[in-house]
Formats: sequence, structure tokens, C-alpha cells
Amino acid sequence: MSRLENLLGIDVPIVLGPFGGLSSVALTAAVSDGGGLGSFGLYGYTPDRIHDTVSQLRAATPRPVAVNLWLPRGDEVRPEDIDVQPFVDAAAPLFAAAGVDAPTPPTAFLPPVADQLDAVFAARPDVLSVVFGIPDADTLIAAREHGIRVIGTATSVAEAVALEAAGVDAVVATGSEAGGHRVSFLREASASLVGTFALVPQVVDAVGVPVIAAGGIADRRGVAAALALGAEGVQVGTAFLRTSQSAATAAHRDAIGRAADTDTVLTRAMSGRLARGIPNRAMHELEASGMIAPFPAQNWLTGVFRAAATARGDGELVSLWAGQAAALSRFDDAADVLAELTAGLPV
Repeated sequence: MSRLENLLGIDVPIVLGPFGGLSSVALTAAVSDGGGLGSFGLYGYTPDRIHDTVSQLRAATPRPVAVNLWLPRGDEVRPEDIDVQPFVDAAAPLFAAAGVDAPTPPTAFLPPVADQLDAVFAARPDVLSVVFGIPDADTLIAAREHGIRVIGTATSVAEAVALEAAGVDAVVATGSEAGGHRVSFLREASASLVGTFALVPQVVDAVGVPVIAAGGIADRRGVAAALALGAEGVQVGTAFLRTSQSAATAAHRDAIGRAADTDTVLTRAMSGRLARGIPNRAMHELEASGMIAPFPAQNWLTGVFRAAATARGDGELVSLWAGQAAALSRFDDAADVLAELTAGLPV
């Protein structure tokens, strides 16, 4: 058994990427039941919803599971900090297309992270992974007291070193090929676009904790390459996002299946933070307007029409997150993806 497998209590060093808004209990359980580490993204979840979600995960699988939280970077805006009306007006055609009224600002864009952490500790998942920052000493102490392993996420060597110094148990080194948000925290994401092939061996050389490679890994070849670079495991998102067990819409899964290597772009249009996805009407119109609110105001704003579009199955008005290896995402069932990835492990 490898060091990472022993640390996390898993049979194969394959981690499901946590999807903020696109996670499902079914997919998380399928990966954990298959011997990997299923992950569930808790972005925006209230404490009660966190409790209910972890309870559902515990009922769905006896195997280890991870949950993921976004840490505050310190640049987040609050409703009282910003006049959202100009940004709402700029998105008016998208609200109309989704069949919803333009929203009014909430009292808060996100629940307090401290409350989310308290809920996670009370629910006691096996693993807590974090993005966009470094967990503080109190968080790490509380996690250990509750028997929870902590995984940090880095987009640069400096971030990985800082995470290890803080005391995390493992580090995900995520290259710029990865789908979804670029989770940089020491420098701007646009200044931290290091590819997986370059990032992983440098992180491995710089830290002593297990390194999990992420970004552009979708089949057995990617797994073998990541291990050859010194990683002790891999984290895979897009290939699992395409499967029927994910919470992605059929239109989103179809878009991943059609995507070529150059069909993803980096954009701030959907959330106010840089993220990789497949362009659609919403992305094009928001970028063309030049009116993109800072995070998390923009994410709240687009979330109104995205929720309605998801219910209608409209792929032009949702976030089509996907990585540059989307074309290698060939399977519709999570078990088949896991079998393909496992085939890249040493015998």
C-alpha cells in the first residue's frame, strides 16, 4: 500500500475532483466504492445542508469520502460593498432567456466559512480538501481532533510549500489544463498558469507530503505519467463529470464529449474568478458586455439564470466547466472511468 493510500484509507490512489455545484452523492459514492476517494464540493452550502449531505454520503458508501470547501482569499465582496444593479442590467438578456426575473441582492452572497467548517467537523467526513487558501492552525487542530485528514490545493510551488508548512496532510498540484476554477491564492490566477507536466515534479521536489497530480488526466496514460513525475496519486475531474452519475446536465455532458483540445477557454465571466470551461452564449455575452462583477457577486448573479437553465436543460446558459483533456473523457459510467484510470497504476 502506498503512502497516500495508507493516509486516506483507500485502495487505489485516485481522487474524484470536487465539483462546486456539480457534485452528486451517486458519483462520490461510486468512486469511493471503487476503491478511490470520492469527493463532494460544498461551495455555498449552509451548515444544515452540509450535515444532510455528509449523512447522505455516509448512507451511500461505507468507504472514505472527502468534502471540499473554498477558503476566503480576502478579496471577496459583500452585498454592501458593491452596487450590483449595473451588472444585473448587463445580464438582462440572459435572465430573459432563462425565463426568470432579474434578482435583487441577498443579505449575504455566501455563508460564513467558519460556520461551514464547524458543520464539517461535526459531520466528520474522512477528508477535508480546501482550495483558494491555507487552513489556519485552529482549523488543522480541529480537523485532527475529529479524525479528519486535510488536503490543500496548489497551483504553484510556493503555494505547495506554504500548505506543507501550515501542516496539511497532502497537496494537490493542479495544472492549468484543469477544468473549473483556477484556485490560486498567493498570486493572481493569471500569473500562476503552470502546466501539470511542469508543476508536479517541481512540487514533488519541494515538499515532503504526498502530492496528488491534477489537470489533464483522463485515462491510464495520464495516471502513468503523473506517477512517473513523482506524484503519489491523481485527481480527476472532467472524465468523471461526463458520466451519468454526475450532477452535470445532459447538455454539459454532451459538450464535454464533443470538445477538442482547443475548445476550452479561461474566463471570469461566470463567477468573477478565472475558470476553464467550454464557451457558450452566456460566456460570450457576459464577456462582450465588459460588465463582470467581482467574486462572489458575479457567481451569485449568474447563479440565478444558471439554476433556471439547468432545470430546463439549456446548455447555453450554464457553466460548462471542462479541462483541456475533455476529448479523452470517453466513458458514461463512473466505474468504467475508474477502471481505465486504474489500468495506469503499476502492477
